[in-house]
Amino acid sequence: MPFYEILSIALMGTFILALFLGYPVAWLLAGVSMLFAAIAITLTTQFGIDTFLLTSWVKFSGIVDRFDAIMSNWVLVSLPMFVYMGLMLDRSGVADVMMRNFVKVFGGIRGGLGLTVIVIGILLAASTGIVGASVVLLAMLSMPIMLQHHYSKPLACGIVAASGTLGILIPPSIMLVLMADQVSVSVGDLFMGAMIPGLLLGVLYMIFVMLVGIFRPDIVPPRPADAEKLTVRQIGIAFLSTIPTFGLILVVLGSIFFGIATPTEASGLGAFGAMLLAAANGKLSWKVIRQVGIDTTTTTCFIFAIFIGATVFAYVLRMIGGDELITEMFKGTGLGPQGMVILVLAVVFVAGFFLDWFEIVLIILPLLAPVIKHAGLDMTWFLILVALMLQTSFLTPPVGFSLFYLKGVVPKGVTIRDIYVGIIPFVLLQLLMVFICFQWPQVILWLPEQMYGAK
Repeated sequence: MPFYEILSIALMGTFILALFLGYPVAWLLAGVSMLFAAIAITLTTQFGIDTFLLTSWVKFSGIVDRFDAIMSNWVLVSLPMFVYMGLMLDRSGVADVMMRNFVKVFGGIRGGLGLTVIVIGILLAASTGIVGASVVLLAMLSMPIMLQHHYSKPLACGIVAASGTLGILIPPSIMLVLMADQVSVSVGDLFMGAMIPGLLLGVLYMIFVMLVGIFRPDIVPPRPADAEKLTVRQIGIAFLSTIPTFGLILVVLGSIFFGIATPTEASGLGAFGAMLLAAANGKLSWKVIRQVGIDTTTTTCFIFAIFIGATVFAYVLRMIGGDELITEMFKGTGLGPQGMVILVLAVVFVAGFFLDWFEIVLIILPLLAPVIKHAGLDMTWFLILVALMLQTSFLTPPVGFSLFYLKGVVPKGVTIRDIYVGIIPFVLLQLLMVFICFQWPQVILWLPEQMYGAK
């Protein structure tokens, strides 16, 4: 084995080991990469050892061009605007209004409260895309009500965590924006490709809750004795409460899908629309604007810090032959194109137990995607499969962020065991959705082809 391949393995191994020691990911990525860059350059200049392309600090200085490309990328400008839109909607009160009205519509049927949470989760996903905000909001609005009506604690936790996590897949999703940038595909294609799988996943959640109500009536309560009789007026009010959210979705996604605005321009429209909704509900104030601005800045800085660290890591790994090593490893498996996709998805699933989706998208995806692209497979199909698999990373311990968000706001008496048990069936449903989209690619590709034509 050439020495530069040993160096590549050592770089990846050192990063993984240091990650478990609890160091901040952004600093860890950049720091470990700088250390191995110095080692490679020293070995080349002092001992004449072959370290592939990283032979001098002059060549390493090419990283500056990468930084410039990140900061001048207009697609990435949409990230803070989408974050701002989601955080402002979290404070606008629209979810609270929808929850109260949908409870009146679905609350009278077995499992109706669970169905309400899933429907609100889908609407929030298509308008905010911020998983943390959605999970916390859904938990605060619905957990006390579901427990009051004697829902099983694990089931209630699973419904809330899974429904809130839909925001990372259903457009507008900041994860899809980052994936599009990393692999150089159209954001519009990814948004279109994710729409049907995301909605179908929500439908699977609803079917599961209804089946649980049929086969396990002991953990899903029957119609409450005090439930109001459903009227046409209640249905009309519930429908009207969704119009502001649907309007915002139409403005953001419709302007992108029909070519009226770029994703960056649409994100600005979405942020402005979220402020209008907050003002309409009497929730807009200078205090709210200030806090949302601070939270948006903090989140954006967190994203870009990891972005820069991951860029240094990927650059050094490529310069010492890591790309060739990974490509040869995949070719050495003897798997065909479909088999390689399954292997990549398995790697992403396992990595999701230990890494946040940021690290997977910014570190692992750029290394593995070229192998799939070289095999001639459709990148929109592949990336949406990866996005579906990445959803599991929010629900799988020990680093499932939705579990942490939920634990922080659940009522007293709900344990971490309740949360872990509750998410198991929803992780299985996510894997089922991955299988469906793998077997029938048109689930992903049909909508982009209808909108933009077959490629």
